[in-house]
Amino acid sequence: MKNLAAQEARQRILAKASIMDPETVSQSQAYGRVLAEPVVAQRDQPPFRASAMDGYALRAADALDNPAKLRVMGESAAGMAFKGAVLPGQAVRIFTGAPVPDDCDHVVIQENVQRDGDMALLGPLTGQGANIRAQGGDFQSGAVLLETGARLDAWRLSLAASAGTSSLTVIQMPRVAVLSTGNELVEPGQIPSLDQIYNSGSPAVCALLDSWGAKAIRLHSAVDDADAIAASVRDLDVDLIVTLGGASVGDHDLVKPAMVKLGLELSVETIALRPGKPTWFGTLGDGRLVLGLPGNPASALVCAELFLRPLVNAMLGLDPGPAMEQAQLATPLPSNGPREHWMRAKLENRLGMIVATPFRDQDSSLISVFAKADALICQPAQCGGLEVGSLVQILRLNRL
Repeated sequence: MKNLAAQEARQRILAKASIMDPETVSQSQAYGRVLAEPVVAQRDQPPFRASAMDGYALRAADALDNPAKLRVMGESAAGMAFKGAVLPGQAVRIFTGAPVPDDCDHVVIQENVQRDGDMALLGPLTGQGANIRAQGGDFQSGAVLLETGARLDAWRLSLAASAGTSSLTVIQMPRVAVLSTGNELVEPGQIPSLDQIYNSGSPAVCALLDSWGAKAIRLHSAVDDADAIAASVRDLDVDLIVTLGGASVGDHDLVKPAMVKLGLELSVETIALRPGKPTWFGTLGDGRLVLGLPGNPASALVCAELFLRPLVNAMLGLDPGPAMEQAQLATPLPSNGPREHWMRAKLENRLGMIVATPFRDQDSSLISVFAKADALICQPAQCGGLEVGSLVQILRLNRL
């Protein structure tokens, strides 16, 4: 289990993932959620023949004369259909989205009609189309509008709403506790001593979890004490615990010993990865999953993208990923050693080709570099030096 290749480590992590149970939520709570059941149309949309324009509904046969002169019998507006019959020689004033009377087969746009009291004068119809949207032209009753597994963005929610769906059956959000450990940590807003730093890892990981569709629960930072660390998570009703720090092999790296007190069974001990070698994963005695990330925020965020996001995706029933793309190198890279190397980089589009420029300094403690990055470049283990223009695999970061 030591120094596993990143892909094997991810496979071991995903092997322990189970899809969360479904729940029903209101449409207002469904944004970003993943459908556990399909959305099926209960009626046609539109449910009637609808006018595509403001104008006059009539029988096309009545517009053969030049000019044609028709008596306007009333109007049809959105939500207020014309109720009567439209006889030969008659027309109805109609507005966009309004039901077209059954007797009519054409809508003439208002710009092509002259109105004189209750009479409408129009020239011959000239290849403009009928300006009528067919009943069921968008979708028909019984059609599957959204499949199971679809993630509900604004446009998909609009589609569900157009079918009259007020509640949706979705996958429950994984509950994820995030715990940073270390005597050196102090929360932003507090006054640190000279030998302390601000906790910047937990806010970032919680924000990522929320954006990925999980429910992040941020815990107070724990001191370097195995009993205290174990106590902080012992009774949490969560599906996954993510720890930051205390994952290496020093005297103060007590997270794994703390989890052993809770029945930890390791699946991944270390990973042949740079940055992020100390990353580990296991299962507690009660079935809760635990992912241990490095304490350096940059290392933690790289490993969150590579292992935490695929795990959350799998729990939501989504393709775990990571979703890799190709890019050209803008600068050369030296040969790599035995660990897969993930480098923060800027992206730009040059004549249709994505070009990646790795930052010069890849030190895992540099948070400012991550804040500027668009993507991570993957250089495989034992890879020789790469020249400018070489193709590399990249993982885009979801930047706002």
